[in-house]
Amino acid sequence: MSASDDKAQIAWQPLTARGVAAFARASLGRLLLVQLIVALLAAGTVVWFLQECWFPTIGEAIRALPAKGELRAGSLNWTGLSPLSLAEGRFLAFAVDLDHTGEARSPAQVQLELGRSDFRVYSLFGCGRGGYPHDGALAFNRTELWPWWGAWAPAILAIVAGSVVTGLMVIWACLATLYCLPVWLVGFFANRDCRLGGSWRLAGAALMPGALLMCAAVFLYGWGALDLLRLAVTGAVHLVMGWVYLFISPLCLPRRPDPALKGNPFA
Repeated sequence: MSASDDKAQIAWQPLTARGVAAFARASLGRLLLVQLIVALLAAGTVVWFLQECWFPTIGEAIRALPAKGELRAGSLNWTGLSPLSLAEGRFLAFAVDLDHTGEARSPAQVQLELGRSDFRVYSLFGCGRGGYPHDGALAFNRTELWPWWGAWAPAILAIVAGSVVTGLMVIWACLATLYCLPVWLVGFFANRDCRLGGSWRLAGAALMPGALLMCAAVFLYGWGALDLLRLAVTGAVHLVMGWVYLFISPLCLPRRPDPALKGNPFA
């Protein structure tokens, strides 16, 4: 094999079809390293978004709570006014409307509305409902929640970052296992030199371009360049992008040697 061929086999970027195909002949450690870098980038993007776009509104809502209040036996014991908007931002809003009259609605992209016996989440995709826990009591007042939030906010970000990294690595491994057979079949019928293990690594690398696209989309969403609908559309596009790389990248692999020519001295 020539020096140019050796250089082409170095797997270092999963951005092009040829770059993804190179991971079929790379080591498992190289693939896991690249996936870890992308997962850390995704975790950093999510943490940045939460800290800059959601956490300030959450802190403002906690400071707007009354000095006394709790959730007990599936009911909200509220001593303040209702309906009342606790905090409102461009991305997130909190309100208390014990009877869900609709008088505290917000133009925020996601709103949590707390009722007497349940809560509702409003967004572009409709309304979701949930109930409060019926066992025990939970503090719902400024006196107790504000110190708790100040102490646990950094830990929550760390937990989110670890969950994103771990979750993505597990999901990518499961999807690569699911996709490796179709990749191998594409390579087989296209007469490409790709074994099942290489197909698994190629499938894992093919998921990276879509993940990087979602990182960019979340960043642009946080900056206000994308709205929630465009973010959802980008989420669908990133799935399709992975499938496109799965079927195109095997075609960039070298062809299988012809067995009939292997023993021919004139070939």
